[in-house]
Amino acid sequence: MTDDPTVLVVGGGATGVGVARDLALRGVGVTLVERGGLSSGTSGRSHGLLHSGARYAEADAVGAEECIAENRVLRDIAGECVRDTGGLFVQLAGDDPDYFAAKRAACEAVGIETETLDPAAARELVPGLSADVERAMRVPDAVVYPSRLVAANAADAAAHGATIYPHAPLESLTVADGAVVEATLGGDADATIAPDYVVNAAGAWAGQVAAKAGVAVEMAPARGVMVSVDYDGLGPVLNRCRDPDDGDIVVPHDAEAVVGTTSVPVSDPDDYERADWEVERSIEECAAMLPAVADAEVLRTWWGVRPLYAPDEGDGDRRGISRGFFRLDHADDGVENFASVVGGKLTTYRRMAESTTDLVCERLGVEAACETASRRLPGADEPERLDEYVARYDGQGPTDEDVVGAA
Repeated sequence: MTDDPTVLVVGGGATGVGVARDLALRGVGVTLVERGGLSSGTSGRSHGLLHSGARYAEADAVGAEECIAENRVLRDIAGECVRDTGGLFVQLAGDDPDYFAAKRAACEAVGIETETLDPAAARELVPGLSADVERAMRVPDAVVYPSRLVAANAADAAAHGATIYPHAPLESLTVADGAVVEATLGGDADATIAPDYVVNAAGAWAGQVAAKAGVAVEMAPARGVMVSVDYDGLGPVLNRCRDPDDGDIVVPHDAEAVVGTTSVPVSDPDDYERADWEVERSIEECAAMLPAVADAEVLRTWWGVRPLYAPDEGDGDRRGISRGFFRLDHADDGVENFASVVGGKLTTYRRMAESTTDLVCERLGVEAACETASRRLPGADEPERLDEYVARYDGQGPTDEDVVGAA
């Protein structure tokens, strides 16, 4: 590396590559580093749901509005990174009918399209649904393939001048006179650089990166399990229409269904228990909606760690922590050219990146508009090309390994 970047982005998940792409499209020099392959953290270890916002509508209207807006954007720009399945919120016998009514009203209030189905109509859409279904609500959920999405963002960033380094951990940051003056990069980068600005987009590891600059970012990570079972032809995403709990979602893949998930606090996003009870409970609870998954062959199991930000959070399952995102300007902490972006969801990665890039451009005096909401990703209509990008950046995660490379 001979030229110092204007901006160093730390973290090669969806948000980090989204920032790199947005900066590059605005003409800003940028280098992105990721300690593993791209999407090797949380982004590539999700259940692959492209949220409609319905899950959060009654509890977090702002977050729900962000989800439905970004859901629509990604359908426009991401092509074969997204599969339009639709979704159902299913009320079973014993579930609170008032909760169903409140969710439907909240969805309508924030502009999420809904359609209420009686049991017969719901089972016509999903023949394997439980006989305990009392009604269902159709919403515009979809499936996202994060390995493709992250790699396509990285490829577009690189095409516009960004340098992308997988397998290049940030080893240190040097702060002097209230600013980061030097960053030491290991692995495939193997360089010491002097960036004008640093963006910390390290997800659940953001606290560790911030500490290198002497800044505290209080993360409250929580693990969750995903279990992929042999089940062909599901159709829509299934969500249990009740307060969020273990085992309340089933996400369709080509010939598999991904069931999950749990929420268990962890202190170290690299070192945590992977408990059998999480697998068993997720399958058992999801079988209440789709009975056949109880006896289906388990094909793959993986855990992800949610990058939750909650400086005042104590013990508990952390389900109540906001899934909104937070842009932290560390000028407020005495480091003028350093910011972190934390929290959020895969669905809202582009919005998170836009907000962060707006801040960076303001600090650098760059006057250029964001183009990422309207500019299609490269290879969007060519799954084989998208999968080549995944291979280029060593970006294969477990979420979509049954799909990527199968084109």
